[in-house]
Amino acid sequence: MSSVTTPSAPFTELVNLASRLLGAGVVATNEDTFADAENLLVAKPAEFRAHTFGHKGQIMDGWESKRRRGVSAEQPHPTDEDHDWAVVRLGVGGVIRGVIVDTAHFTGNYPETASVQAASIPGHPSVEELDDAEWTDLVPRTALRGDTAHEFEVTDGTRYTHVRLNIWPDGGVARLRVHGEVLTDPRELDGLTFDLAAQEFGGVAEAASDRYFSSPHNLNAPGRASVMGEGWETRRRRDKANDWVRIALAGGGEVLAAEVDTTHFVANAPGWADLVGYDASTGGDPSTDADGWFPILPRTRLQPDTRHRLRLDAGRPVTHVRINVYPDGGLARLRLTGRLTGAGRAALALRWFNALPAGEARTALVEAGLEAEEATALTAARPLADAAATTAAVSALQPADGPDGEQSSRRRSAIWRLLGV
Repeated sequence: MSSVTTPSAPFTELVNLASRLLGAGVVATNEDTFADAENLLVAKPAEFRAHTFGHKGQIMDGWESKRRRGVSAEQPHPTDEDHDWAVVRLGVGGVIRGVIVDTAHFTGNYPETASVQAASIPGHPSVEELDDAEWTDLVPRTALRGDTAHEFEVTDGTRYTHVRLNIWPDGGVARLRVHGEVLTDPRELDGLTFDLAAQEFGGVAEAASDRYFSSPHNLNAPGRASVMGEGWETRRRRDKANDWVRIALAGGGEVLAAEVDTTHFVANAPGWADLVGYDASTGGDPSTDADGWFPILPRTRLQPDTRHRLRLDAGRPVTHVRINVYPDGGLARLRLTGRLTGAGRAALALRWFNALPAGEARTALVEAGLEAEEATALTAARPLADAAATTAAVSALQPADGPDGEQSSRRRSAIWRLLGV
């Protein structure tokens, strides 16, 4: 049960939660004799070089298991249920909107069918703990084709931390992509300043004036760009306008400092840039409300191949920031260091809580201070639309001892610690 909205853009435009840059990894597999399961997460597209043989056969850029066999001469074939699998820890927990199972270059050795499952496992679970997890089918067992990127849209609004790719009966898959929306545990951000625009915390480059040479999603990607192609670059403008990227922040907050990084952009860095902010918590739409934007950094001269560190005066809270570059050019990264406001933290916490599996939501409430029965009742009341709905749901818990009683006070304190409302 979740109040997370379904995005209108193709799911491939969302963050790849299975990116190694975000911290994803293959944590378990039953079989990868021919080619390592870790290849599933390689960022670049799969390659194929004919007649390149190693000690185990043709070298394939992907995950490939050995050929399955039956149990005896009388039963030489595998059963219908015999299959191989690989478990991927997502780089960050989030709501999965789509999965790509890519069999690029696997033509005579691709699996007949595949499925994708997901689980939410808090903390840093061991391989043994993965076996005890409750796995949910995101993509049911489906026929595959060779040398094909299979795109599967997902409508489950639950927050997950791990996925498992199952293939029948054996074979090879080149790449696995898991696109979705990052939903950070808000308790991990309490009391911290951090990059409000970063993908790893839920920042999204949701619109841009131009993406001719490279994607605006590179602007808030983890780490530093190692080459110019890992940044955002526009075509050359032949008019008097300017280019821009709009970023939805991880949550409403105060931006205290910015880093505008033109590293590797030598002959094509913008000449100037400014930052404007928008507060959508009041109900406006940053994509259509041109008058709702306000300055947070005046137009500032930029230098090529330089990390510009700029302190800002903490002022109005923002949920979105737009960087305008003049007149065009490229940026390696944009970092927006700041802190969540109380309202921003509460909104983030509510989205996270609504998307948790029921058992995990109950546990979080009990750890915050609710009784088990109360936690069960409040979990069942999801999705909670806002602070008012949360307050009403808490007030409806039984038994009650009056608005100012000890039990009511304890409940309010527990909900405040967890959800900030």
